[in-house]
Amino acid sequence: MHDPMAPRKQLTGLRTLTVALMLGGLSALPAGAQSLVELFDAAHAYDAAFQSAKSQYEATLARAEQSRAGLLPTVGLAASLSRSSVDANGRIPNTAFGSQGATISASQPLYRPANQLTYEQGQKSIIAGQAQLQIAEQDLVLRVSQAYFDVLAAQDAVTFVDAQKTAVAEQLAAAKRNFEVGTSTITDSREAQARYDLVIAQEIAAANDLLVKRIALDRLVGKDRTAPQPLAAPVTLPPLQANQVQGWVDQAIDNHPQLRQAMLALEVAQLETRKAQAGEKPTLDLNGSYAMAQNNGSSASRNDSRSNVATIALAFNMPVFSGYAIQNRIKETLALEEKARTDLEAARRTVSQATRAAYYGVLSGQGQAKALEAAESSSQSALDANKLGYQVGVRINIDVLNAQSQLFQTKRDLARARYDVLVGGLRLRQANGSLTPEDLQPINAILRK
Repeated sequence: MHDPMAPRKQLTGLRTLTVALMLGGLSALPAGAQSLVELFDAAHAYDAAFQSAKSQYEATLARAEQSRAGLLPTVGLAASLSRSSVDANGRIPNTAFGSQGATISASQPLYRPANQLTYEQGQKSIIAGQAQLQIAEQDLVLRVSQAYFDVLAAQDAVTFVDAQKTAVAEQLAAAKRNFEVGTSTITDSREAQARYDLVIAQEIAAANDLLVKRIALDRLVGKDRTAPQPLAAPVTLPPLQANQVQGWVDQAIDNHPQLRQAMLALEVAQLETRKAQAGEKPTLDLNGSYAMAQNNGSSASRNDSRSNVATIALAFNMPVFSGYAIQNRIKETLALEEKARTDLEAARRTVSQATRAAYYGVLSGQGQAKALEAAESSSQSALDANKLGYQVGVRINIDVLNAQSQLFQTKRDLARARYDVLVGGLRLRQANGSLTPEDLQPINAILRK
C-alpha cells in the first residue's frame, strides 16, 4: 500500500544527513580562523599559476643575459692527435709516425650594430617580464580575495537559512496549534509546511555550496579546512569619491603593467627595425689565434718537426647584395612596428574602459549596500508588524512567512553586497594597475579577530 508520508520521511532523512555533514564539517575546522593576509601568504608560496609566472620570469632573465654574448669575446680551444703506419710491402721497414696539435683562438666584435641592438632588446625584455610577474601577482591577490569572500558568503547563506528554518518551524508549530483549537484553517498549516519543506531544500543547497567554496579555497592556498575570519560588526566599507574616476584612469595610463608591456613591445619592434637596417652596414671583428704543432716524422721523412704560429687579424665584412632580403626584412619590421603601435593604443583604450567600469561598479555596490541596510531595517519592522497582526487576527500565516523570507533574503543580499564592494575595490586597483598585496591590509583590519 502506498504510504502518503513516505516522501516526507525521505525528506526528513535527507535533512538529517545534511545536518550531520554540516556539523561534521564544522567540527573539523581548526580552532583559529585565518585572516585574508595569512591565506594570501600561503597561496603566494603554493599557487601553481603564480609559481609558473615566477619560473617564466627567471627564464626571461637568463634569456636576456644571453643577448650580452654578442658584445663579449669568444674563445675556443681545439686539439688533435693522429697516428699513422706505413707498410711498403717489404721494400722498406714498416714505419709509424704521428702528429699532435693545439690551437687557441679568440674573436672580439669591434663594430656589429645588430649585436648591440639585440642586447638592448634583452634588457627591455627584463622589464616586460617584471610587468608580467606583477600581473600574475595581482591576479593571485584577486583570486584569493574572491575565494575568501565566497566562503564567507556561503557561510552566511547557511546561517541565514538555518535561522529562517527555525522561524518557519515556529510558525508551523503555531499554525498547527491554532488549527487544533479551531482558530485557523488547515490552509495555514499547509502553507507553513510547504515553506518549511522549501527551506529544507535551500538548506541542503547552501550546505553543498559552502562545501564547494571551501574546497576551492583550500586548493588555492594549499591548506586543509581553512576558516576565513568574518567581517567585524559594525561593517564599515572603505569610501570612494564619485568625482575621482579620471584620477584612476590617469594612474592606469601611467603605471598599468599591461600598458608597460605594450610600450616595451613597441620599443622592441623599433629596435628590430634598426637591426634590419643594420644588415646593410659593415661589420668589423678582431681575431687572434695561437697554434702549436708537433710532427713525429711522415711518410716522406723521418725527421721530427715542431711549429708555433701566432696570428692576429682584423676581419672586415661589407654586404653588397643579398637578393633584396635586407630590404624586404626592413619592410616587414616596419609593418610589425606599426602593429605594435596600434596594439598599444588598443591597450590604452581597454585599460581606460576597464578602469571606468570597475570604478562605477564599486560606486554602484556601495549604493546597493546602503539601500540593503535600509531594506533590512524595513524588513525587520515589516516582520514584527506581520507577527503582531497575525496574533490579533488581521494577518494570515502566509503574510508572516513572506515577511520572514524577505528579511532573511535581504540579510543574505546585504552580506553579499558588502563582500562585492570589498572585492570590487581590489578589482578597481587591478583595473588601473596599482593593485599590490599591501592593499589587503585595510580589508584585513576590518575582519573579526
